[in-house]
Amino acid sequence: MKRLSILGSTGSIGKNTLEVISSHPDRFGVAALAARNNIEELESQVRAFKPDVVAVLDESAARALRERGLPVDVLAGGQGIVEAAVLDSVDMVVSAIAGSAGLVPTHAAIQAGKDIALATKETLVMAGDIIMSEASEKGVSIIPVDSEHSAVFQCLDGRDMNEVERLVLTASGGAFLRSSISELESVTPSDALKHPNWDMGRKITVDSATLMNKGLEVIEACRLFNMPPEKVDVILHPQSIIHSMVEFIDGSIIAQMSVPDMKGPIAYALSYPGRLGGVLPPLNLAGIGELTFEKPDRNKYPALSLTYEALRAGGTMPCVLNAANEIAVEAFLEERIPFTGITGVVSDTMAEHRSVKAGSIEEVLKVSEWAKRKAKEIIGIDVA
Repeated sequence: MKRLSILGSTGSIGKNTLEVISSHPDRFGVAALAARNNIEELESQVRAFKPDVVAVLDESAARALRERGLPVDVLAGGQGIVEAAVLDSVDMVVSAIAGSAGLVPTHAAIQAGKDIALATKETLVMAGDIIMSEASEKGVSIIPVDSEHSAVFQCLDGRDMNEVERLVLTASGGAFLRSSISELESVTPSDALKHPNWDMGRKITVDSATLMNKGLEVIEACRLFNMPPEKVDVILHPQSIIHSMVEFIDGSIIAQMSVPDMKGPIAYALSYPGRLGGVLPPLNLAGIGELTFEKPDRNKYPALSLTYEALRAGGTMPCVLNAANEIAVEAFLEERIPFTGITGVVSDTMAEHRSVKAGSIEEVLKVSEWAKRKAKEIIGIDVA
């Protein structure tokens, strides 16, 4: 039985992971659960899956959970999340804490020799060179959970990378695919959170609407598959049936297709190199009728250009892009800035940074904090 530590268990990926596990109790067990502060959901998960430990990032929430008398050790704070990731009884860590908060426990798990089912792209965006190098040294497998990277991973399985011409990541276009550039100036947070195909967290849903999510995925794909940015493309595919494609040097393209449901890539990551039965409903292509593709308009989606710019700058620039975007999206959701101001904040923050090569996770975190402070200054948020 494979024992899992699920970091971010109360989020969308975490809950879908637990659904997969509950359908295959003979294959998987839960050693640890970790969340930010949703102790209501966490308590329910503890009673259902009986982990050895739980960890809560918010220390006051951890104290409140302890008072409920659950038959489990409750760890607190960032160190508690790390301890949940490196337990001796853990075989694989599902890294699904959104944003930069997932970096440190994922890095610690790799150092402890744990395989990673990676659902938080920010880990590789911020510190991809460090993470991939240490995973190689430790003999740790990093199996992607993002639907796009899972698709590429499945298409590449066992193939010679010298025969790969390019990777093509698909994007739904988010909530505003059919909106004009002028219409984007007045959209609200509630508008942006209406994703047409996927049920995701608030930040990633906004990132999908700006296409920043896809840009971050481009950076992650370059790190995961050791590809130069000019060989990773993005195409809009509103139906979200083809999750990504790989083009080979002979002109052939292999695509991975399924209904848009995160349980598919989660199950594949947990069971790799095998597959689990009964995870997704069959794909009825005749019922869907047509699959369409469009080239993204860089004027409408400037986030894409920013991510390629960050890749070309290299070093710590992708980390700055990611951190500034976290602050800008939060500011938009709080109605401090307009939707179209998100990428402006990111661009202005990047313009203030001189990229360097980070030699440690600590250096990466310092750069990330600098970028968050700078983004807040640009927005006008008090950083005192």
